[in-house]
Amino acid sequence: MRAPAPRRLTALAVAGLASAVLAACSSPQSAPDSATPTSPEASATATTSAAPTASASATATPTGEPITVPATSTGMHVAGVQDGAWPDANVPFGALRLWDSGTAWSQIETTKGTYNWALLDRAVKNAEAHKVKSILLVLGSTPTWNAKKVKPTDYPVPGAASAPKSITAWDAFVKAVATRYKGRIDAYQVWNEASLGMFWNGSPELMAELTKRAYDIIKGVDPKATVVAASTTVRLEGAFTRFFSRYLAALGDEGWPVDVYAAHLYPNSRGATSVRDGYVDQVTAALSAAGAPAKPLWDTELNYGLAGPGTSNPHQAISGAKARDWVVQTMFDSLASGVSRTYWYIWTPQPYPLLGLQLTNDSGGAAGLRVYRQWAVGATTTGCTDDGTVTQCPFDRKGVSSLVAWADTGTTTFTPPAGLTQVCTTANDCTEIDGTVELGATPVRLVP
Repeated sequence: MRAPAPRRLTALAVAGLASAVLAACSSPQSAPDSATPTSPEASATATTSAAPTASASATATPTGEPITVPATSTGMHVAGVQDGAWPDANVPFGALRLWDSGTAWSQIETTKGTYNWALLDRAVKNAEAHKVKSILLVLGSTPTWNAKKVKPTDYPVPGAASAPKSITAWDAFVKAVATRYKGRIDAYQVWNEASLGMFWNGSPELMAELTKRAYDIIKGVDPKATVVAASTTVRLEGAFTRFFSRYLAALGDEGWPVDVYAAHLYPNSRGATSVRDGYVDQVTAALSAAGAPAKPLWDTELNYGLAGPGTSNPHQAISGAKARDWVVQTMFDSLASGVSRTYWYIWTPQPYPLLGLQLTNDSGGAAGLRVYRQWAVGATTTGCTDDGTVTQCPFDRKGVSSLVAWADTGTTTFTPPAGLTQVCTTANDCTEIDGTVELGATPVRLVP
């Protein structure tokens, strides 16, 4: 994303979530569980899905075995993280993505062979001080001195979107950053929004080569680190179509050198959570068509209501209860469709006009994150089911069962399982169940 100018599948893909849990458990962690951004952008016939991609993961937990929902399922960008800014406890998340923080390759190696780690050091130290559970660093973009094409519109510096003149310089940077932050940064994303020309104007095949080189180097330095594919946007259909299938094909030729697939699932300004669901379908369909092996899928940047593309899509402000509910819908849609991490863009100390959905400390969006934490994080689930009308996600927390449920479309009447006697809304208003519950798009929680 650039600032300031800043279906859900029928079930939880347990394999993807299990892989993410295993990765979180095995990866080095920095600790146990300001400024505005400087840059843009119940049924017997219900089914469960083993993975969001074409084949089963060797490390997947079998469908039906309980999986604990990790705090890292919620990710965040933090404006000013490199300068000490941080959300308060009202904004719960377990994973940080470093982008728009002065920490890209083009901003660290502004002079050939000289690395200025000051901002990245400060950002990592800040995250560690706040006990964040996972740090994802975006490695690209290209320094101006190493760019084949220098365009002033590239972000974050002129030439940043260019193919590098020297790939060995890329290798050297990747090795240097992986070595310096081994055991502190546990995940690396190759590039940001490589489907868009302002971030990458090289070929998808070259991006796959950079991905392979980074994967081999990072695994050689820090075998436990997670390597995340370059992200693609979806809402600009032409850009998505031109880039993603070719990138996947080239990754396949390279032997699939990633641990995680990545997409940015921003709808256009008028797009609601259902539009994002459709984007998940498009990404998973492309992965399946490419014969991609089952690996976790992360949405590494997301918001709603941003202006564009086109003049027919003006900015849409989403606040209060609507923002809370959209965040809750999104997080449970992610859980049900196998998107094992969702990184929100972007916490700011004050409202930020570019964003349709604000993530300040006192925002409706932050309230939605608190609801998701209360209902799901740290609880175990055997996976969500979808009978085509209702999606249900059962949870157990210290022997107490609950069920989160919502209607796939419109509204529908639902008969809860025995033993669940109250229905609670996202506002935490709970009422006694009198036989049936009316479900809509916003999840509700059923409790004993």
